[in-house]
Amino acid sequence: MKLLLVSDLHYTLKQLDWLQATAGHFDLVVVAGDHLDISSTVALEAQIVVILKYLQRAQSRAPLLVSSGNHDLNATNAAGEKVAAWMSRVRRLGVATDGDAFEVGDTLFSVCPWWDGPSTRAEVDAQLERDAARRTAGGKKWVWIYHSPPDGSPTSWGGKQYYGDTDLVEWIGKHRPDMVLTGHIHQSPFRKGGSWVDRIAETWVFNAGRQIGPVPCHIVVDGDERRARWFSLAGNEQVQLDAPLTRPLQELT
Repeated sequence: MKLLLVSDLHYTLKQLDWLQATAGHFDLVVVAGDHLDISSTVALEAQIVVILKYLQRAQSRAPLLVSSGNHDLNATNAAGEKVAAWMSRVRRLGVATDGDAFEVGDTLFSVCPWWDGPSTRAEVDAQLERDAARRTAGGKKWVWIYHSPPDGSPTSWGGKQYYGDTDLVEWIGKHRPDMVLTGHIHQSPFRKGGSWVDRIAETWVFNAGRQIGPVPCHIVVDGDERRARWFSLAGNEQVQLDAPLTRPLQELT
């Protein structure tokens, strides 16, 4: 399986054009949150309508997994916590999204929502417990789509401090997934001490970052070659997934 990971497109239409055009080259496409841009002059509902069109077109070319991020929250739940209610409209497109589990071959994918408080955090906790049982029963590899990278990881380094998710660190330690696909911290791959890849025990963590221009930063995970490659304006790098993570990372030429 060859997987494409992008995140934090933030209503950048040229990057969405690229995603739509490129999706068909992959067996699975993951968009790990922050589809909308809360700083845009375009109303959120108008952004949602456009994003849904792009996702629908991309889904016609390859299966999509789409999680929410902190920019995607457009409603509140009964507990008064912000939620990305429009993800239900994404699901109606046939796209696996927040709260869903999706199987491809021997791999189980868990698509986690952005959580805003104890109620939505409890939902993620219950989702991971449920999917952990499913993974054990099926003997499958397990991959999470989770917008924020873990705290204390190079994938959440902002240049002066870490901006990651401490709860995710706890969940990784408890459940030990094979891989976590994230985003959120745009600058991590470009800052000294930061990176697009990390390994916590046996769990690989990826965050492609964000850049200007028509092509987003992106990561290609190739299951056959057991390799992950990162592509950006700052350069391209790769890691072997069947070997220990060593730095500096190997450059692609």
